[in-house]
Amino acid sequence: MPIIVEIDVMLAKRKMSVGELAERVGITPANLAVLKNGRAKAVRFTTLAALCEALECQPGDLLRWEPAEAEKAVDAAGAAGG
Repeated sequence: MPIIVEIDVMLAKRKMSVGELAERVGITPANLAVLKNGRAKAVRFTTLAALCEALECQPGDLLRWEPAEAEKAVDAAGAAGG
């Protein structure tokens, strides 16, 4: 999936546990794990806002876009002249 979730990075920077973050945000640790591990198909803006508030960060600190592997392979072939 081209959207990378970097909640772990912010948890480490804030020295906060998953359980503490889940409690502050108002979601279960299991649902936070689904989001944190990149298995979520969607995230509500209210949840994203609560994460940002609890971690004192911006949405871009938690999510980043990365081209899919297939797109990278096509780009690499084109750059190599192939």
